[in-house]
Amino acid sequence: RRPPATIALIGAATLAFVAMNFIDRAAVMHWLLISNYTQPLLPEIRSGQWWRLVTPIFLHFGIFHMVFNMLWTWELGRLIEARQGALALLGMTALIGIGSNLMQYDASGPGFGGMSGVVYGYFGYLWIQGLFNPRFGIRLIPPVVYLMLGWFVLGWTGILGIFGIRIANLAHSGGLVGGIALAFVVIAISRLRHTR
Repeated sequence: RRPPATIALIGAATLAFVAMNFIDRAAVMHWLLISNYTQPLLPEIRSGQWWRLVTPIFLHFGIFHMVFNMLWTWELGRLIEARQGALALLGMTALIGIGSNLMQYDASGPGFGGMSGVVYGYFGYLWIQGLFNPRFGIRLIPPVVYLMLGWFVLGWTGILGIFGIRIANLAHSGGLVGGIALAFVVIAISRLRHTR
């Protein structure tokens, strides 16, 4: 089956990327950043622009950034969608996106974007489900786990900064912790249902 939610997420990020690079970068950034200010704290969201809590996940600042994140969104997002449904994936994306965006904003201000925090949330969710819930039916292969954890640790070392690569480490961390926590909550609910 085609995974409509995964396709929609990739489509939204692609539209934002095209608009940023070929139409009006300033306008796209103005409306999709979590905020346009470092002070006061999130004034647009306080005035009712709630979408800004999520929309930074659709901003990508280079073709490699975009392609890397969309490949992982496709690979991991469609697995979750196939197992739990489109609405569950969208809800998870919003929840993890908000958490990882707020953590990154607190650490570095509003000038960030990308789906990588959400991707790490997907990864954490699938990893824990595969380890602790045999009923889930999906288990990530070890090379994927090593690659994701290796990149996570590499980002925190600061080595990539030498090559001009900026990593949203707090977004990655927030996403990973959020995905792991969500997996344990879902597993606990599933076990309660099966014991009744």
